[in-house]
Amino acid sequence: MVEPTDAHYQPDDRPVDEQLADLRVRIDALDGELLSLLNARARLAQAVGEVKKLDGSPVFRPDRELQVIDGLRQRNPGPILPESIGPIWREIMSACRALENKVRVAFLGPVGTFSEQAALQYFGSSIEPIVCANIDEVFRATLSGSADFGVAPVENSTEGVVARSLDLLLQSPLVIAGETSLLVTHNLLRLTPDREGITAVCAHPQALAQCQNWLNQHLPHAERRPVASNAEGARLASTDPSLAALASERAASQFGLHVVQRAVQDEAHNRTLFVVLTRPESHAPSRPTGHDCTSLIVSVDNKPGAVHDLLAPLKRHGVSMTRFESRPARSGQWEYVFFIDLAGHLDEPHVAAAMEELRQLCSFVKVLGTFPVDPH
Repeated sequence: MVEPTDAHYQPDDRPVDEQLADLRVRIDALDGELLSLLNARARLAQAVGEVKKLDGSPVFRPDRELQVIDGLRQRNPGPILPESIGPIWREIMSACRALENKVRVAFLGPVGTFSEQAALQYFGSSIEPIVCANIDEVFRATLSGSADFGVAPVENSTEGVVARSLDLLLQSPLVIAGETSLLVTHNLLRLTPDREGITAVCAHPQALAQCQNWLNQHLPHAERRPVASNAEGARLASTDPSLAALASERAASQFGLHVVQRAVQDEAHNRTLFVVLTRPESHAPSRPTGHDCTSLIVSVDNKPGAVHDLLAPLKRHGVSMTRFESRPARSGQWEYVFFIDLAGHLDEPHVAAAMEELRQLCSFVKVLGTFPVDPH
């Protein structure tokens, strides 16, 4: 076992080249040990997979993975930052999971979209990607079984809900197995490294809306051309020097574009929330982790005080509501449904008691899922 380098290493009187060479030798030795330990972990993960096959247990358990990451954060002595633990171990677990079976994940394409980033952030990079042309196709691929999971955007911190996703959640039998929040940075991309001669900016309508102030100030005469995804906008910009796109740096690399201007979104802390979808028959309900969300859709009769009555059981049982959105029920009768996220797990007594009262009050209740949420 190689002794780890002291976290408080102080340079000495030796030449810099000698000190760096010494430290690099020690780092290389530790990397070798890490690789051996990772392979030992992978073999144990394979053994777990063989045991799971005995009763048909699912390969991917988000509650178990969050439990592992939480435990590591609590034991972390530093100097690695706690927020770095999750991404590192998700990649390790993703690589181990792929030895048994790569998880098939559907997301809005083409490659380079924020939906792809969200999928990689949640599952790690060792997945089998299923690239879809639109959000409807993400739901269809997941429902048909050609994908094990689907990743769909539901809300942006600047522009609000993604209406199509909410409508499909109402109509579809799919359930929510998890969620992930992505910091969304829109960059102006183009074949040339300047803004001269741009006639149109291509992007998803949400991205165009999230960057409208910057576009008004810097490209007021350029057409704003909505397309199916930001990555599709980047693809179009790669075919025509008069076009620009609003997309990620990953899309710039994918399509050979210059990043003309970074972070042109109007809100610096622009985030999009994505849900992870799966079929109910292939989903093992998660166990309470202490960091859980219960997502549901409800409808109440159109009468005075109906919404107040809807919220009363939550207050009575001490259940915090973290999201409340209304959408037309599409019945043609001016009726509405409410999308509600509750802090807590359905198996927790106070949440179960509140849900029991809600079922008696509401004319329609659909539980979309109860799932772990990473507090980091």
